[in-house]
Amino acid sequence: MNQRSSVGELAERLRQDLDRYPPGGKLPSSRALVERFRVSPVTVSRALAQLAAEGLVITRPGAGAFRARPRATETPAGDTSWQEVALSADGTPDLVPRTVDASGVIVSLAAPPPGVLEFNGGYPHPSLQPERAMAAALARAGRRPGVWGRPPLEGLPELREWFAREIGGSMTAAEVLIAAGGQSALATALRALAPPGAPVLVESPTYPGMLALARAAGLRPVPVPVDPDGVRPDLLADAFRASGARVFVCQPLFQNPTGAVLAADRRTEVLRIAREAGAFVIEDDFVRRLAHTDAGPLPRPLAADDPDGVVVHVGSLTKATSPSFRVSALAARGPVLERLRAIQVVDSFFVPRPLQEAALELVGSPAWPRHLRALSAELKVRRDTMTAALARHLPELALPHVPSGGYHLWLRLPDGTGSASRALGSGGESALTAAGLRAGVALTPGRPYFSAEPPAPHLRLSFAAVAGTAEITEGVRRLRAACDEVLPAKTPRRPLP
Repeated sequence: MNQRSSVGELAERLRQDLDRYPPGGKLPSSRALVERFRVSPVTVSRALAQLAAEGLVITRPGAGAFRARPRATETPAGDTSWQEVALSADGTPDLVPRTVDASGVIVSLAAPPPGVLEFNGGYPHPSLQPERAMAAALARAGRRPGVWGRPPLEGLPELREWFAREIGGSMTAAEVLIAAGGQSALATALRALAPPGAPVLVESPTYPGMLALARAAGLRPVPVPVDPDGVRPDLLADAFRASGARVFVCQPLFQNPTGAVLAADRRTEVLRIAREAGAFVIEDDFVRRLAHTDAGPLPRPLAADDPDGVVVHVGSLTKATSPSFRVSALAARGPVLERLRAIQVVDSFFVPRPLQEAALELVGSPAWPRHLRALSAELKVRRDTMTAALARHLPELALPHVPSGGYHLWLRLPDGTGSASRALGSGGESALTAAGLRAGVALTPGRPYFSAEPPAPHLRLSFAAVAGTAEITEGVRRLRAACDEVLPAKTPRRPLP
């Protein structure tokens, strides 16, 4: 049993025992709880801290833990229905309603119910995270002089220099800002480059979190289709002319969700088309450090081949480390850099210095390249396990592209004519997702990845968020059961062994 579950179980036992004590009554000592429940002192301390955070106990250093007194009767809830009018009828000339649909983001952030396999996760499983290396880096960072002081607003110079070297080309530390994760950096870039009501070109399909950011800023996402070689330059040029957009957001490396890599001949075309349109390209380089061992040499970031300041680059450490290790870079050339800096300062002041110092310690340690090599090898094993299981159990689900990087697969569900289309067409993704939960596997429907009407129903399956290959194989078996529930009986099925 891991420590987290032990803490939760002990907290629940103590919660059930609280009625034995009067309000203000003292609970058994930590030593007594250790002996009674046969757990460590650290587990007892964390369980009591959890109950204290819930307002159920009060801990007093040197005196012990006491049952908290009941709270005063809460004030009845007010009437907030007036906000519906205030938020939607404010008289502003916004061309796009600034409502925020976060469902596409939440589905990859929320933990599934107990016993449900996480094929919808947006981050690697804890077993794939460098937890010991991060803990050691954080401990070393805590001993650095001035670690709790105010950092430079742009970020620590050494960390900015490291990110500049990672980008390559002629990028310098002076052109890099440290941001609190890729999502925050994308939000800053969108606000800096496009006024409310403006169109912004996006890949189709694309990352739902970016679509949510654009709509929250009052922007109008305009889709540009991608194929296995990335965005199509001919359609990108058409979209610039038709929309008048001045911003294009793309993921040239292991695109989310398709896994596509922008082809070499298209890289120069994308930059040329954007430059002729007088537009910026926001490059979301989010999984560069999640390449698989068979990926071969990776293309440089677009920003490395852009002397004219067309590209605003976003690169992050989060995917290769932990959801809570939110350190990223926002890089740009020219006057736009000052606008990015001003917006970031207004929004968040700066990224906490201890986290920046820990990032420096981590990427400068021998453990960092070892972690990346191990992660690369394990992701390939997991990808191959999932693709083999899908081919065996679910051959009717099309996998047009097997990526050599990232942490997920993008599947096209049956469409065209026949019973499968009726089952998995309009609304079918939701039906299959619900059936998946009943079968014990959490899925990500494809609809939130499209800013307009999707060409077909899709699923995104993560192979990194579960514990290992055994869970991947079992998850695909459960997905087979979900498809058997949703598809009509006459659809051919392959029996499970």
